[in-house]
Amino acid sequence: MNKKQWATDALEKIIPKVKAECERLNGAIPYIPVNNRYADQGEIKLWQWTNGFWGGILWQLYNATKEDIFRKTAEHLEERMDDAMVDFVGLHHDVGFQWLHTAVANYRITGCEQSFKRGLHAANILAGRYNPEARFINAWNDDRSGWMIIDCLMNLPLLHWAKGFKNLDHYGFIAKNHADATIDILYRGDGSVHHIAIMDKETGEALEFPPGQGYESGSSWSRGHAWALYGFALSFRHTGEAEYLDTAKSIAHYFIANAAATGFIPLCDFRAPDEPFKEDTTAALIAVCGLLEIAGHVGEHEKHLYESNALKILQATADKHADYDVERDGIIGGGTVAYNFGELHVPIIYGDYFFVEAVLRLLDKHIHIW
Repeated sequence: MNKKQWATDALEKIIPKVKAECERLNGAIPYIPVNNRYADQGEIKLWQWTNGFWGGILWQLYNATKEDIFRKTAEHLEERMDDAMVDFVGLHHDVGFQWLHTAVANYRITGCEQSFKRGLHAANILAGRYNPEARFINAWNDDRSGWMIIDCLMNLPLLHWAKGFKNLDHYGFIAKNHADATIDILYRGDGSVHHIAIMDKETGEALEFPPGQGYESGSSWSRGHAWALYGFALSFRHTGEAEYLDTAKSIAHYFIANAAATGFIPLCDFRAPDEPFKEDTTAALIAVCGLLEIAGHVGEHEKHLYESNALKILQATADKHADYDVERDGIIGGGTVAYNFGELHVPIIYGDYFFVEAVLRLLDKHIHIW
């Protein structure tokens, strides 16, 4: 079966599944289903970093199908998240994940002026976290001043989007400085990356590399590598800087080699012990989208490497973990929050988002949310 037919078949199963979830959720915000049902994440943590991915799924499907149920559900979610923006204190570096997939996606598709304002407000929040002395965006809140993390690369497209409006060119400089600092501090040169660095707030010197969501300090948390793979590819898209594409390709080669060793579904950490066995399909699906992004920026003879491995990872993940039963919430199982804590081998909303994006990319029906 060719890739277009495979993706068409997958999309035909995704659409009724997500429609059923829309009806069951009735305005609630999904995260991880318990006993095959989502609870309302918004009632627990409205500012949770994952809350935008449901909107991303909805806008992607609306863009592909023009069915009103997806648009109306997404619009309700976006309006509901206004309270998180007003409350403000729970927000941190992940505002890109929250409002690129909601407000900015809405603005790109419909031109909604209120959505534009929400997106610009989110970009202001992200830019406000920039440390001009050490030239990086500070992660998280509370007692984590001086922390930078690999995940933040995926939030930089919010700044690149905003730099085109209201004399905000300097937002592009912030995004570029953070990407450069990530190469200098978190990229390890062999294709692997650290998850976290604790840095001197004045000099930008790395002082410590905590394990974060990986097995231990110096290990290789696979979702962090997927964020880096895709994030650097997106930095190249927005800047044309060859170093970002070269870095994305190096991380992609490391990721592909390690995923191939376990049947193209990555372990939660590539440098963890063999037992207990912990895989992470969310890392797989983020990497798939990153590999397809890289494939769009290289020549025809090089493209095959990235596209063919993206398909291997995508199809291996779907073959083992896809659940299209409309009576159960969550599409892709096998997601793992972190190696040492959190849920293990479950559907997670961002895994579903990247699965939908990947399928629509193969069909040339996706909207470029990033």
